[in-house]
Amino acid sequence: MVYSIEAAQKTPPVNRIVVSTDDPEIAAVARQYGADVVQRPAELSGDTATSESALLHVLEFLHETESYEPDLVVFLQATSPLRRPDDIENAIAALLAEGGDSLFSASPVEGFVWRSTKDDLLPMTYDPTVRPRRQEIKERIWEENGSIYVFKPWVLRKYHSRLGGKIAIYPMDRLDSLQIDKPDDFALMERLMVLRPSRSVRPDFSRVRLLVLDFDGVMTDNRVLVDQDGREAVWCNRGDGLGITRLKKAGVEILALSTEANPVVAARCQKLGIECVQGCDDKLPALETIVQRRSLHPDEVAYVGNDMNDLACIRWVGVPIAVADAIPEVRSASRSVTTRAGGHGAVREVTEWLMAARR
Repeated sequence: MVYSIEAAQKTPPVNRIVVSTDDPEIAAVARQYGADVVQRPAELSGDTATSESALLHVLEFLHETESYEPDLVVFLQATSPLRRPDDIENAIAALLAEGGDSLFSASPVEGFVWRSTKDDLLPMTYDPTVRPRRQEIKERIWEENGSIYVFKPWVLRKYHSRLGGKIAIYPMDRLDSLQIDKPDDFALMERLMVLRPSRSVRPDFSRVRLLVLDFDGVMTDNRVLVDQDGREAVWCNRGDGLGITRLKKAGVEILALSTEANPVVAARCQKLGIECVQGCDDKLPALETIVQRRSLHPDEVAYVGNDMNDLACIRWVGVPIAVADAIPEVRSASRSVTTRAGGHGAVREVTEWLMAARR
């Protein structure tokens, strides 16, 4: 439980932490670590009681005794102690970015998935008569991992469920999705915490000497305007340009790495005074060459991406960053996620992080 309390305390948007329990020892530990306690009634404390009933009781108790009504409820289960330091904040940002009413954290169910029925076995993700390579399977299946739920209070009251309305998803690494279900799982969790210390610390922005930006969906809002002559134009953010100028003056190199080979990419980069590398069907080899020529280490490189063609670079650099509206796979692989969407100030937000670290 304390791991979840401390994770919530380190999350800026969370301004109140409440533990619901009928157990005096649990209540004492919760208070010791800075959480409020709501005494759970006996009828909601048995083995058949649902989490939703306890959540509803807390909401109604706080409303009746304090006239307190939260904007959002973040539900953290104590059986899921493995979270990155920014997972909760990023989950909240994902809900807001997608205009959702509720959100659940999940891990991908990968590979060749089957469903068992009473009379048969049915493939769910592929055609077994035309067996693809594992990486070619397109079907996405997600499993709730029980770590993070975020929802608006009306969702719980209307549906008596933590999920309802427009539902969003926050992807998490499969190892971070393991839960404690039986006593033996405690030893596994403790071992994972020893083996994965990097998951508990934020990336070191102060070491970044090179910032690499994807173009479409990061420096733009991913839209394109095409006129009758086939010429293209994109929407960019002036605040991003100011942030880039300030960061360059602080001594950080910046370049754009784009799959597209388009004059609009070169024109925008020229205006900003940053290097432009475009027409890269496979971005990682190009990035590796760029970093090698500058005699840098991947830990000194930050990469900001939003889509599948950024994933290899995101996984290679030391400071991987996703914009708020990036696809789930990119957000999951990144160690930081902006609160702003691509083309709407996400680059400015990243430059402010790096400037603050340098100060």
